[in-house]
Amino acid sequence: MTDNAVKGPAGYFPSIEKKYGRPIAEWKGIIRSSPLTKHMELVGWLKSEHGLGHGHANALVAHTLAEGSAK
Repeated sequence: MTDNAVKGPAGYFPSIEKKYGRPIAEWKGIIRSSPLTKHMELVGWLKSEHGLGHGHANALVAHTLAEGSAK
């Protein structure tokens, strides 16, 4: 039996969209538009400026930075 559940940071995406009312693509755009570049700086910024919880902010930043912030 295989487990098709999404693992890692992306596993948080459905609850992030539901709780904060924005699609993940929009959150990634917000992160990419920030002048901040360090993981924990971005997490702190999302928490203080956008009201995200630590786990949700951390998941979004980790996934976005793994994709590469400059496209």
